[in-house]
Amino acid sequence: MARPELPIGTWGKIRTEKLGPNRFCARVRFRDYDGKTRDIEATDTTGPAAIRALKLKLRDRATPNDDEITRDTRMSRLAEQWIEEITAEERLAAQTIERYQTSLRNRILPALGNLRIREASVGRLDKFLRSIAKDHPAAAKGVKVVLGQMFALAVRHGAIPTNPVRDTGRLRKPRRKVVALTDEHLHAVRAAIRDWQQPVSGKPGPRHTGELADVVDLVLATGARIGEILAVRWEDLDLGAARPTLTICGTMVWVKGRGFFRQGWTKSDAGYRMITLPRFAVGMLLARKLGAADNPNDAIFASRRGTWMSPNNVRRQWRQARAETDLGWVTPHTFRKTVATLIDKEADTKSAAAQLGHASEEITNTYYIAKPVLAPDVSDILERLGADRETDDTTPEGPRSRPAA
Repeated sequence: MARPELPIGTWGKIRTEKLGPNRFCARVRFRDYDGKTRDIEATDTTGPAAIRALKLKLRDRATPNDDEITRDTRMSRLAEQWIEEITAEERLAAQTIERYQTSLRNRILPALGNLRIREASVGRLDKFLRSIAKDHPAAAKGVKVVLGQMFALAVRHGAIPTNPVRDTGRLRKPRRKVVALTDEHLHAVRAAIRDWQQPVSGKPGPRHTGELADVVDLVLATGARIGEILAVRWEDLDLGAARPTLTICGTMVWVKGRGFFRQGWTKSDAGYRMITLPRFAVGMLLARKLGAADNPNDAIFASRRGTWMSPNNVRRQWRQARAETDLGWVTPHTFRKTVATLIDKEADTKSAAAQLGHASEEITNTYYIAKPVLAPDVSDILERLGADRETDDTTPEGPRSRPAA
């Protein structure tokens, strides 16, 4: 009668063998979780120590697989295979994958790269994420996304039963105060740009162009992102319509090895939108059209060489323009917040979200709309709460004394 097969996840009799002075080996037959029975061994300085080492190895045993992702796979290798998988899927934008690789390179691998998957406990990952969130909450959020997807890959390959990132605590969410530009601020912004564009005698280099002023005006006229503004082509405009429009249908992106280029789709589905332009933007664009030089990309804003302008170049110019002012807190995103705040005030949050290309009104309301410091005047309404108040309790000289009961 044939010997019965070992149940999955169990082993037979452990055997020990002396290999040399202070060197013992413990061996056993173990039936893996794929149904195959394999020889497993461990060594140590004594027989009992070798048996303990073997049992510890059996406890953490995981089924080998073709992709070689097991509980003993190091985090660095898991990261490599995850990047290979998401790249092959061609589901994510190249710049998104580049952002994930930056999180791996700068945060995850230096701290966790040498750990084995089984050593990445919930507590260890939670402590790691909180240490980043203490000073860099936005970076911690990105790191958590990357780790969650990496461990999801390990779960799919049977290396671990559950994803430990799911059980880590919620990260600190810093309080955000949205600040929009006032009319005075807008005047200061335009004055700073005009001053910066003035030629400086004796200063080498080409003279600053009027690109920055026009880019800022178009952001304020549309609420679009800098990358979306720089990706607009003349063919995306309809300036002859009764209500001139601009269609946001692409954005500027940067990918390692390729540099900046125009991506023919927006950041999200909600980002694809047609915007009705205010008169000041139409006037600016018509003036640019009259003096615009031809460029192969049909770009409204082109570099001196006729190539696409990069968002980094615009941000650098604005930093230079504001350098001698007290506008250091104003960024290109501040212009978007100003647009959202004004539309929310004069119309509603739904209109503001649509203008900015947001899929959710919650995002617009939380991160883009400045809340008013002064509450609405409802004093006439609140006056009703004092209708039954006794009016003869006080006199100009002070409280009137009441007769003793």
